[in-house]
Amino acid sequence: WSLRQDRVSGMSKIQLALGTPSDKQIRFFESKTKHIGFGGARGGGKSWALRTKFILLALEYSGLKLLLLRKTLPELRENHLLPMLSQLNGIARYKRDERAFIFPNGSRIRLGYCDTENDIYQYQGQEYDVIAIDEATQLNEYAFSIFKACLRGAGAYPRRMYLTCNPGGIGHGWVKRLFVDREFREDEDPSDYAFIKALVYDNAL
Repeated sequence: WSLRQDRVSGMSKIQLALGTPSDKQIRFFESKTKHIGFGGARGGGKSWALRTKFILLALEYSGLKLLLLRKTLPELRENHLLPMLSQLNGIARYKRDERAFIFPNGSRIRLGYCDTENDIYQYQGQEYDVIAIDEATQLNEYAFSIFKACLRGAGAYPRRMYLTCNPGGIGHGWVKRLFVDREFREDEDPSDYAFIKALVYDNAL
């Protein structure tokens, strides 16, 4: 299953080669659960999967609002911003002041971080169709609740949240509860949560 997208921009045909996913990454791409966890060993290609999924969604659907998060700004820059600047050159316009990629069809991928409690509050009241938290175990459950509240809007596209995770970290408990142990509270629907376990040898990239 080759991830290669052809798009027309004006009179020029642009070909975007994103790579070839593993079986686990294909399962991640095709999942239709509201909250999708992708976790396990480091080096399982999870950040690549998040980034690629977002690019494909933005190309496929017009006017989609997407938020891709990492805990710190340096991590965000190294793991997502720099690769996307290279991949999307000539395909999407990067607005530095908004830290967002704007696609010709109106879709928008915003890159965010939440290193402190004050960083988290900037997202309150905002609306996104799709949210991804890379290394979700670095965030506490309160931060997760803020981002879940942002997952709403008037568009027809089903709301999705994608989370990658490694064992350990401040958020280990709530991530394990929801995605591994599947111990849910009364206000949580078990059918909203799915987990794909990543192994280091899954990633051939």
